[in-house]
Amino acid sequence: MRLVLATNNKGKVKELKEMLAELPIEISSLEDYPELGEIEENGTTFEENALIKARAVAQHTGLPAMADDSGLEVDFLNGAPGVYSARFAGEPKSDEANNAKLLRELAGVPEENRSARFRCVIALVHPDGREYTAHGTCEGRITFEPSGSGGFGYDPLFYVAEFDKTFAQLDSTSKNTISHRGRALKDAIKILKNML
Repeated sequence: MRLVLATNNKGKVKELKEMLAELPIEISSLEDYPELGEIEENGTTFEENALIKARAVAQHTGLPAMADDSGLEVDFLNGAPGVYSARFAGEPKSDEANNAKLLRELAGVPEENRSARFRCVIALVHPDGREYTAHGTCEGRITFEPSGSGGFGYDPLFYVAEFDKTFAQLDSTSKNTISHRGRALKDAIKILKNML
């Protein structure tokens, strides 16, 4: 089976390919379909956005598509940046600008009030109209400064007590076992096996 990952994010493609390696599927991404262009994510929830992307890709390619929408929810910021995580600091999208803005928004906020979680929804859409979603979260807190050089997005600021490290300090295997995307993908893999 061929599966199209509805993303151009190289970090996300690498992460998903590693986590899907056990399945007998050929994986491509939006990089292989440049004519599709940017898919407008105008949903108000992670689930809506994931389904929008997966539907568009399945319709365009005629192949099963997987999309995820994920983001950071900071309790002190009433759940922001949430679905706006990728563009928190505006256009063009920039991990560095988003991280800098997050640190500014939390300036002076004590450690005990910096709780946050990563949330992920994975949508699987088959061209025949079947649709499935899987959900995952990972609890942590926002550090006072970036640490680590791995990962992408908010990973250098997202501290996980279980490992006493930020996501950016974890090796990919450790991160994938506890991450929001890893947890959602465990359920998505069960769905994919049924689709196979």
